[in-house]
Amino acid sequence: EVRVDAAFNLIGRLPSRRRGAKCLVIGSHLDTVCNAGKYDGPLGVLLGLAVAERLRRHSLPFHLEVVGFSDEEGVRYHTTYLGSRAMLGLLGRRDLNLIEEKGIEKARRPRRELLAYLEAHIEQGPVLQQKQRPLGVVTAIAGQTRIRAAFTGRAGHAGTTPMTMRQDALCAAAEVILAAEKLGVVATVGQCVVHPGVSNVIPGRATFSLDVRDAKDAKRKAACAKLHRLAAAVARRRGLRLEWRAEQETPTAPMDAELTSVLRRVAGQAPLLPSGAGHDAAEMALACPAAMLFVRCKDGISHHPDESVRVADVAAVLDALTRAVLELAQGHA
Repeated sequence: EVRVDAAFNLIGRLPSRRRGAKCLVIGSHLDTVCNAGKYDGPLGVLLGLAVAERLRRHSLPFHLEVVGFSDEEGVRYHTTYLGSRAMLGLLGRRDLNLIEEKGIEKARRPRRELLAYLEAHIEQGPVLQQKQRPLGVVTAIAGQTRIRAAFTGRAGHAGTTPMTMRQDALCAAAEVILAAEKLGVVATVGQCVVHPGVSNVIPGRATFSLDVRDAKDAKRKAACAKLHRLAAAVARRRGLRLEWRAEQETPTAPMDAELTSVLRRVAGQAPLLPSGAGHDAAEMALACPAAMLFVRCKDGISHHPDESVRVADVAAVLDALTRAVLELAQGHA
């Protein structure tokens, strides 16, 4: 049974004959970032379909649903996990005002329907390749803070303004960017825009992004606060104005311990590792037990056309997911 809900999530159901049965959901996302590969997200949806195909003749004590979530990457509205948040009724007024497609809140479904959530995804990192292991089991999805910052100084002639008299916004930003490398957490500056952006003019304004992640929320928040204090000190020392705004904050999402144990058992005691990337499992974990399997990807490359996986590794994760569903069925028989 296939349908598309009001949030454009694509949902397929292998119905159970049991009266009052709950739903075991296998899902991932169908959208990608621009110029990306073809495995980040869609592989997990296809694996769900493959599990459903294998088990279509089994009499399961729960409905088996495969969900292809919409807009997990947040490319359209810069709102991550849009499809899964809509399904769980987690969209706020700001989200709904931003979204052009009206009625998306109708995608909400009762949480009592959900038994558990499983997701398989490429690792998007090099750890499994380094360990020479095809699969990994996710312990938690790291919390994330996205910050937009800017230094404003004064543009000036590159040849006539003495070095000691400059209010160079880009040099200030450079101090903060280099400090972010030493915070002890995963921190990335992916954007930096300089104004006026002319080769012979001192930068009068530098705007940059900051993405900070860690599996421990307290550590991530402390790192952000430390960097903010540093930026403020740099601004005072250089005579600049600082703007600092947290645009998004997502807490760490631990995976369910019992469900994670099941996955580790069926995956041959696969190594445990945290996920630095966000996944719909982070939202689904708010509504039901959730767990994730990682699949090794070549050189850890992701968000790039060169994303690649081994056929044998995909076969291994398909076997593990299938065994996990059967073990859960046995436990609910």
